[in-house]
Amino acid sequence: MTKPGTIFEAIGGYEPIDKIIDSLYKHIGNNPKLIPIFPDDLAESARKQRLFLVQFFGGPSIYNEERGHPMLRRRHMEFEVTPERKDAWLECMHKALEEAEIEEPYRSAIFERLVMTAQHMVNTRE
Repeated sequence: MTKPGTIFEAIGGYEPIDKIIDSLYKHIGNNPKLIPIFPDDLAESARKQRLFLVQFFGGPSIYNEERGHPMLRRRHMEFEVTPERKDAWLECMHKALEEAEIEEPYRSAIFERLVMTAQHMVNTRE
């Protein structure tokens, strides 16, 4: 069930999120700082990220239904998420939001929320 007045609803639902994900993983797959912590085949990572973003932006709770509570930091502990990699991921996401043509003020609102989330994922010093 989509909650009214959410970012998910405001940006147009699934289609814009799919555009964000497609662009994001194109950039991740070409980023030398991120390649070491992602699998060679990015399809499953992209699918999980899509589930998460739908829910994170106020859409249906499809992530929780399939995977349980996000527990993002715990799920990412096996990967060396450094400040440099956090910044690289955020750079990829920034490009993805632009390429998906997410309009303001939603682009900034999304990015600000993801900056906080990305900072929480850092688990390794440089």
